[in-house]
Amino acid sequence: MSQGDVLSILREFFFVALKIAGPLLVVSMVLGIIVAIFQAATQIHEQTLTFVPKLLAVALLLLLLGSWMMTLMDDFFNMIFDKIKML
Repeated sequence: MSQGDVLSILREFFFVALKIAGPLLVVSMVLGIIVAIFQAATQIHEQTLTFVPKLLAVALLLLLLGSWMMTLMDDFFNMIFDKIKML
């Protein structure tokens, strides 16, 4: 396996990780900003007010996108194992 192959696998790994974590992070950040604006406007600074909506949103998103995420990881690992077989 050459250095180019290793870099190709590493690049693909980072793209897969970004595709999997990206939607979860974006939803969590947007919801955090909305809750922060609400807290600043009402001056209610309760820790559970920020944690619970994010937890519920991420859990719902995992339920909705879980099979897609598993398909991405499965394709990535199959690609790695196919490259191992070629050695």
